[in-house]
Amino acid sequence: MSEDLKQMIESSVTGATAHVMEPKDDGQHFEAIVISPNFEGLPLVKQHQMVMKPLKEEFKQSVHALGLRTFTPNKWNEVKTQYGF
Repeated sequence: MSEDLKQMIESSVTGATAHVMEPKDDGQHFEAIVISPNFEGLPLVKQHQMVMKPLKEEFKQSVHALGLRTFTPNKWNEVKTQYGF
């Protein structure tokens, strides 16, 4: 399921790179880090809406929760070591 979410995010947010983890290993709770140049200049709420909107059906069917962090490429380069990358 992590790989499916990753592919959905990357195909729906132009230029995005997504890292999707499943910390509880239960198939329902996920965490995602999404990096995209399209987030530049957008408020955090709009960034999250760009990611969440295409995942709406997955939440109805199988995903219970998604912890989400979004970054522009420049910001990601500044903070990625904090996330183990």
